[in-house]
Amino acid sequence: MMYDKNSAGSIMTIEYVSLKRDWTVAEALDHIKEFGKDKEIIYTCYVESEYKQLLGFVSLRTLVVADKDALINDIMETDLVYFSTSDDKEEVAQAFTRYGYIAIPVVDREHRLCGIITFDDVMDIVEDEATEDIHKMAAINPSEDEYLDQTPWQLAKNRIPWLLILMISATLTSGIITKYNFILSQFLILSSFIPMITDTGGNSGSQSSTVVIRAIATGEIGLRDGVAVIFKEFRVGVICGVVLSAVNFLRLLIFTQADIKISFLVSLTILCTVILSKLMGAILPLFAERINLDPAIMASALITTIIDSVVLVIYFGLASIILGI
Repeated sequence: MMYDKNSAGSIMTIEYVSLKRDWTVAEALDHIKEFGKDKEIIYTCYVESEYKQLLGFVSLRTLVVADKDALINDIMETDLVYFSTSDDKEEVAQAFTRYGYIAIPVVDREHRLCGIITFDDVMDIVEDEATEDIHKMAAINPSEDEYLDQTPWQLAKNRIPWLLILMISATLTSGIITKYNFILSQFLILSSFIPMITDTGGNSGSQSSTVVIRAIATGEIGLRDGVAVIFKEFRVGVICGVVLSAVNFLRLLIFTQADIKISFLVSLTILCTVILSKLMGAILPLFAERINLDPAIMASALITTIIDSVVLVIYFGLASIILGI
């Protein structure tokens, strides 16, 4: 039977050991000795009904230590994890990496055992998914080909679209600076702090987005955890922001002899920037997941571009208030 290439059915194997519920332990061990040598694994044996429906499983260890006259029905475990043949294979891979399974059975719509998926079967999926996420986080369109097998043109083609998007997006930043040029004309020193402020915002947002994207990818968090994640990143942002702004305030006063208003302005901007960046780093990947986009696209490059624009508005807005412009 043919299964969709992205389904659990496409990666399962039929090389497993099946047992009947009315067999004794002795009969089961004899069966394993006779047929187990060609199977994928024998550490876990699956119990089927006469209609091949999955009933439970029993480990080889349990069989070895059990009474030889005991029935499989009496010693099997019925609380087991299984997947459907139509389930997404990436969900299967997440289950393996999150819970450390050795093998998981696969059933059809009638709950008949069709095969098993082992950890070895999903290793390539885990690696491919991680590679794809890394590419997207670096604003590169993923490719199925190996790096050395791709021509320079192929590599450039995968990178140019996102570079164009980010370049065009960056024009918004220059537009904001132009709009508030009247502030810079009166306080030229403010321009020297722009790189530090935007870099701090980008770095803060990238930290949060990287952690959240990875947690989503591994299934550690989902949309149901959105509020908790956002609130936690807010608290992290407050702590980091207070520390960074305090250090910066002292640095400006001691080493640059900057005006106290300027020092306060820059430090307050950093506090607001870090908090906002942490929040955006958490919210944007969750939003992408909510609208069925890959959260990895909301990674460092894109988030940094968005944060740069927002941070500059905050910076110049605070400047107009604190400096009375």
